[in-house]
Amino acid sequence: MNYKKNSVAQGIKVALFGSVAMAMLVQPQAWAQDVAEQEAEAVEKIAVVGSRSAPRSVGESPVPIDIIGGEEFTNQGNSDMLNLLSTMVPSFNINAQPISDAATLIRPANLRGLGPDQTLVLVNGKRRHRAAVIAFLGGGISDGAQGPDISVIPAIAIRQVEVLRDGAAAQYGSDAIAGVLNFQLKNASEGGMLEAKWGEYYDGGASDQFAGNIGLPFTDKGSANFSFEYRTADATSRSVQRDDAAGLIAAGNTAVADPAQIWGSPQIKDDLKLFANIELELSNDKEAYAFGNYAKREVEGGFYYRNPASRSGVYYDGENRDRIMVGDLTPDDGISCPVLMLGDDDIPNAADLAAITADPNCWAFTEMLPGGFTPRFGGTVYDASIAGGVKGEWINDIMFDMSATYGRSQADFSIKNTINPSMGPDTPTEFDPGTYVQTEIGLNLDMFREFDVGLAEFLVLAGGVEWREDIFEVKAGDVASYTVGPLASQGFGIGSNGFPGFKPEAAGVFTRRNLSFYTDASAWVTDDLMLNGALRYEDFTDFGDTTNWKVSALYNLTDSISLRAAAGTGFRAPTIGQSKVINVTTAFGPNGLEDQATLPPDNPISIQKGGKPLKPEESENFSFGTVMNFGTTHVSLDYYNIKVTDRLSQTSPLTLDEDDIAALLAMGVTDATSYSSILFFTNDFDTRTQGVDLVVSQDLDLGRGRSKLNLVFNWNDTEVTLDPLTTNVNDTKVRQLEDNLPNTRGSLSFTHEENSWRALARLNYFGAFWEAHLDDGSLSIDEGSAVTVDLELGYKVLPSLELVLGAQNAFNKYPDENPYGGEAGAKYPTTTPYGFNGGMYYVRAVYTF
Repeated sequence: MNYKKNSVAQGIKVALFGSVAMAMLVQPQAWAQDVAEQEAEAVEKIAVVGSRSAPRSVGESPVPIDIIGGEEFTNQGNSDMLNLLSTMVPSFNINAQPISDAATLIRPANLRGLGPDQTLVLVNGKRRHRAAVIAFLGGGISDGAQGPDISVIPAIAIRQVEVLRDGAAAQYGSDAIAGVLNFQLKNASEGGMLEAKWGEYYDGGASDQFAGNIGLPFTDKGSANFSFEYRTADATSRSVQRDDAAGLIAAGNTAVADPAQIWGSPQIKDDLKLFANIELELSNDKEAYAFGNYAKREVEGGFYYRNPASRSGVYYDGENRDRIMVGDLTPDDGISCPVLMLGDDDIPNAADLAAITADPNCWAFTEMLPGGFTPRFGGTVYDASIAGGVKGEWINDIMFDMSATYGRSQADFSIKNTINPSMGPDTPTEFDPGTYVQTEIGLNLDMFREFDVGLAEFLVLAGGVEWREDIFEVKAGDVASYTVGPLASQGFGIGSNGFPGFKPEAAGVFTRRNLSFYTDASAWVTDDLMLNGALRYEDFTDFGDTTNWKVSALYNLTDSISLRAAAGTGFRAPTIGQSKVINVTTAFGPNGLEDQATLPPDNPISIQKGGKPLKPEESENFSFGTVMNFGTTHVSLDYYNIKVTDRLSQTSPLTLDEDDIAALLAMGVTDATSYSSILFFTNDFDTRTQGVDLVVSQDLDLGRGRSKLNLVFNWNDTEVTLDPLTTNVNDTKVRQLEDNLPNTRGSLSFTHEENSWRALARLNYFGAFWEAHLDDGSLSIDEGSAVTVDLELGYKVLPSLELVLGAQNAFNKYPDENPYGGEAGAKYPTTTPYGFNGGMYYVRAVYTF
């Protein structure tokens, strides 16, 4: 395998202009063409790798990289970027978050069975900022994660996505334990497309989407490419009536809704996404660039039903199960309020209720909400970023890329159809509980140079320096969302029920800075052996420094078979939000609904329960595999092994006793009487994740048209290691980490193009998984494997206009019904990897110009 050195150098330079770090991973042979081809064609191959004529995986790389072309995204029925990635990358898992507090706003996603914030996300090779949302309820594996919001990236803006399936902290720094997603934006200076899409689930829940992209010249030496997407989606309901609600209705309580609690996808309103990508040639060897985005969407989802006989702090005082709480609005007048007794059927005694209703000095929420209530939780999410820089050739053939980035994510929470019980009859029913803001600023300088040292190809040395600042801000909610009302001393709950507002003492601005230096070297030592090494030093203002390394190699065994291997260390720094956030959420516990408080690990109560200062997660990973190319058949097979020590997550809920609550009250935590348990972030366990990725691509000759068969498969297994003497993680969470995601996933897709027609058929396989329903290990669900089918047919009625008809989960596959549906009303297991909404059909119209 011999290649022109000039072509290789040109290719590396082009890769640098898109992403310096990715250039270090995608080695020369990944794009080099036959020596007889023109250099321009070789360079163009970099820009369009992942097109229909190229294999899905980069074959000549020492680590596995999938290249997914932008057209593969637009030719899908799904509208959300997370859903699109999950259909194409088997080790990329998502699931619905129907009742998960902040995770409802921004769904967490998992690559290779690791947490959402253990995968680094880049756009045009630059680090993407994290979302403001912390997933306090994330189904075990995503509990407490704070990763980037990938859903704000519109598919129509994407030229290609590079999925690096290997640890890369030595190249990129924190978060790249599981791998890297690099979204390359379109940069054409002419042409564009418009798209309209409408879809609906077979069993209800419509969505519509309008999107567009246009490329314009930016003077005669540059391009300005703009994209937009606007989407709405109806809420879905896959619910059954709760047993307790059904009992109340049977007993005669006509105010109970049916269903009392809705499980389904949240409603999405006015989901707007804008992206811009600008490039300008400054001279023959220098170029300026800038790109950025703005996004806004409103999300509203369901919450847990508040039973009018048993919801503590509203109807029930926690001790006297045979009666409803009655508040004395004039406690100093010496007159006691009547007792409101419950019958055996949980219906209030009519005479007692009439007496209380007639007395203006007494109050029971049965008067206001006789059938109980179910809050609606959601919020508005804003996302904006801008990045810019200059790249090109410096002195002595040194290539450079100097850039600055700014990113900001904001989540304004809202909760409706609820109350602040301590305010009694004066409570509002809608609240603004507060805001989280995540801001990140970065400065970066990358450089590399080629050296002729007598090896088969040039030695490429790269290095750089990066400075970043992370800022996490908590803004207090409206006063009613956290105020201690006059009935608090009588046992009524404090704050907006379900999601109490952030109090002023919990608000604040928290900052961390870090500085890093890194270097990378790669070379084709012989015509068949390539070696690569990387080293990175990073220093943080809050927990110190860390040094990480990586080595990798590729060996061409024959012209058709290559072997590759990599090993290295990595880390993930705890976010400022995870270190400083205070939050109260409502979750299911042993006694039904409980208010669980997440406190900083240095809070006195956390320390009393075992809390310690957070430290970085550290990882050790190695992988090896083979790449085979036989004509039109391309195969890659890779094994990986990732050990993460001091893994960061929330503890399991830790029960507060009377002494704990008294201590909190003494510290001025006035709503401590509402807490049933606390959680805090901790480095409390280790994991080892291993797996196998298989990618097969085969061009087919069916005698007419162009056909292709693609097989992708992943086996993934995680094992948790605990220290039983120090851990605050229970057995349920351990099994969630190990078994909540399928161990096996795969897909087999067939595509065919002929004249004006094209067709897609895909089989999606999901292995068995385990769910602790409502995060309760006693509500154990073992769900078997499943296969779903996606179909799409497109026809060009005009050269520039295509009409498309398709179906996701075409045969309407549902998981087995939830055996505990009566507990909280969920008809199906809520963490099903292929969703619980069933099949969806859609139509699309695409106009290109």
